[in-house]
Amino acid sequence: MAAEEGPTVELRQRKKLKSSENKESVKEEKISDTPVPERAPKHVLFQRFAKIFIGCLAAVTSGMMYALYLSAYHERKFWFSNRQELEREITFQGDSAIYYSYYKDMLKAPSFERGVYELTHNNKTVSLKTINAVQQMSLYPELIASVLYQATGSNEIIEPVYFYIGIVFGLQGIYVTALFVTSWLMSGTWLAGMLTVAWFIINRVDTTRIEYSIPLRENWALPYFACQIAALTGYLKSNLNTYGERFCYLLMSASTYTFMMMWEYSHYLLFLQAISLFLLDSFSLQQSDKVHEVYKIYIFSLFLGYLLQFENSALLVSPLLSLVVALMLAKCLQLNVKKGTFIAKIMKVINFYLVCTLTVTLNIIMKMFVPHKENGHMLKFLEVKFGLNMTKNFTMNWLLCQESLQAPSQDFFLRLTQSSLLPFYILVLIICFLSMMQVIFRRINGKSLKEAITLEDGRIGGRPEIIYHVIHTILLGSLAMVIEGLKYLWTPYVCMLAAFGVCSPELWMTLFKWLRLRTVHPVLLALILSMAVPTIIGLSLWKEFFPRLMTELMELQEFYDPDTVELMTWIKRQAPVAAVFAGSPQLMGAIKLCTGWMVTSLPLYNDDDLLKRNENVVCEEGDKLTYSKYGRFCHEVKINYSPYVNYFTRVYWNRSYFVYKINTVISFQS
Repeated sequence: MAAEEGPTVELRQRKKLKSSENKESVKEEKISDTPVPERAPKHVLFQRFAKIFIGCLAAVTSGMMYALYLSAYHERKFWFSNRQELEREITFQGDSAIYYSYYKDMLKAPSFERGVYELTHNNKTVSLKTINAVQQMSLYPELIASVLYQATGSNEIIEPVYFYIGIVFGLQGIYVTALFVTSWLMSGTWLAGMLTVAWFIINRVDTTRIEYSIPLRENWALPYFACQIAALTGYLKSNLNTYGERFCYLLMSASTYTFMMMWEYSHYLLFLQAISLFLLDSFSLQQSDKVHEVYKIYIFSLFLGYLLQFENSALLVSPLLSLVVALMLAKCLQLNVKKGTFIAKIMKVINFYLVCTLTVTLNIIMKMFVPHKENGHMLKFLEVKFGLNMTKNFTMNWLLCQESLQAPSQDFFLRLTQSSLLPFYILVLIICFLSMMQVIFRRINGKSLKEAITLEDGRIGGRPEIIYHVIHTILLGSLAMVIEGLKYLWTPYVCMLAAFGVCSPELWMTLFKWLRLRTVHPVLLALILSMAVPTIIGLSLWKEFFPRLMTELMELQEFYDPDTVELMTWIKRQAPVAAVFAGSPQLMGAIKLCTGWMVTSLPLYNDDDLLKRNENVVCEEGDKLTYSKYGRFCHEVKINYSPYVNYFTRVYWNRSYFVYKINTVISFQS
């Protein structure tokens, strides 16, 4: 066969071809010149198989153990199995209560189709308002859970609440398994995966909110995003074979779309990922064709999500779509010039400017022609948060007061330092970032670099998947420094990147290359440190934190909230069927779940109308956030001589709650 390919290559060299044909001929020449690799000996194949088998077993075991740990901790914390149904439901707070209430509604429906119809035309939740709850609250997890519960016959085996939280805990197991695999792919050793899981669990206060709010959208969505990142990491690797590349591509496609369906804010996170890939491509760090294949996945997921999410206009006006379309257009306009030349550098700058300009222009055009209301308050909030605008708007200032939307406290950094996570993360990030900049400058100056990077090269910044993760973690970290709630996106990344670095011989070899270490063979020392450092870290973490974890599992706690139980019991027994309740958004979610009564507002931040209703409960139209001559309503209404007694009658009270009925006939009292 090689004898027949030789003349073909020679003819193509003589023939004048177009640029695209020339590229194909060069690729074919490279393929023909590449020597056929010899088959590895049997003992080497056995070692590889054993390494992969043990790593996969460790990854799956880690995920299962974490899921079992969450289940046991949840049982101990709430004494869940010994509670009545009402007391169990009270443990779902705020927006978590809303999500679980719709899961209950689906199970009560006579059929799945009827249940979906009632949710998409829901007029039993918010008074005087019909909403599409599936679209507005991203209730696809509840739809899937209700189908699985009934289709698998689980209603005869397990209670609905256990089935629901069991699925979420199982997804969290997949979450840590995906982080394990990502760190393993980057470092080449499953020891990095074990260290990732250890750091994730020890710092779980800052890595996940699963302990406090089980049904949150992020708890359903982030496991799929972790799977997407793992697949993307494998896909960007230079030494991946064809079958592995196809598997990673399919997994990435499926997980990207699922992630977008599970969380209404997913396209913003994918936008940051697209920026990271764009910078990776702009620096000419190889894998340009693969990066553009990922862009196609974004477009496919966006339009499929738009169709299946009841023509969700938020996806059409998302910055992700504008950026990807701009990148595709810039790719078509890009000229082929020799790398390293002055013209090539100018073209890079022009291409970068073109993409940024097109992205902003396309996004403005889409917002002009596509009707949309979704997440408009988010842009206003970000403007106020970053000091770009000042406002006395109640909703904006109320959002600024939310703990999750403030800057992280010093305790957050102290906790990460005490577990040794933050120091090693900073070390790994600095080495990878400097190595990345070194490679970029060499490429800009036109210096040729080996495509196949070996351990002796000490050039960890030349690997595309490493560069992507460095850029992505910097973007996420920058946002987490401003908004504390985003730490749940960044801290798992910190666990994975720090574990990869200390377990990677390439990282230590890169450091030794800079230090010009000559007293000890640098390759040998790098291999020793990549095993010794994580082992020492693991032993210290085991000694300090493992007893604490065991103590948490052995300690039997009790969720005690009798006032809320009494309130819900009174509503179910004595409140009129047509009653509508108004109050704090957090309490409204619990009332909707535990009693089924209608409320005036919900604890959701993604709907302008609901936010306005929350404002109207405590602030009248036109009021400013200044001193008022009137006292607070909640305080004044409890006073007998208050003028409010003419309009309200107290019908129930306990130590924590007061319920007032609006008088149909106003009686003025002296």
